[in-house]
Amino acid sequence: PTLLSPPFFFPLPPNPQPLTMVAHNLKTRKKRGHVSAGHGRIGKHRSHPSGRGNAGGQHHHRTLFDKFHPGYFGKVGMRWFHQKASLNHCPTINVEKLFTLVSAETRAEAEKQAENGKALVIDVTKSGFFKVLGKGVLPEIPVVVKARFFSKIAEAKINAVGGVCVLVA
Repeated sequence: PTLLSPPFFFPLPPNPQPLTMVAHNLKTRKKRGHVSAGHGRIGKHRSHPSGRGNAGGQHHHRTLFDKFHPGYFGKVGMRWFHQKASLNHCPTINVEKLFTLVSAETRAEAEKQAENGKALVIDVTKSGFFKVLGKGVLPEIPVVVKARFFSKIAEAKINAVGGVCVLVA
């Protein structure tokens, strides 16, 4: 492939800094001749003197875990075998967004039909929503809303504009 056809291959500039420090800058050069190299004779610089990672959380590091991570060990709550996410599946929509489910032409037609005493029917379950919540304001267009669940505020707002809440399975 050419430079301008995918995939694009542009030559990378050389890395200006080497990945390792040059030996004459290392601290060990200054420590030559000093027996313990700044790590002390008594404690000694050993590899993992208190264990690796979270070792000793219930033993020699207990004070740290109790102080900064209370409740780290143990269990809480009841076990629920084969928990199914579908039981808690309840997508919601607010009343202010109800008219986004219908086209602008349908809304204009609903405004005309409102004078004749006819209401627009919006089935939110067709759009994948189960529950209607009460945030926002509804336009003064009577609307029949079909849903599985309604909050109290949503029901009050829909009824206030002359609409009806219909429960569907």
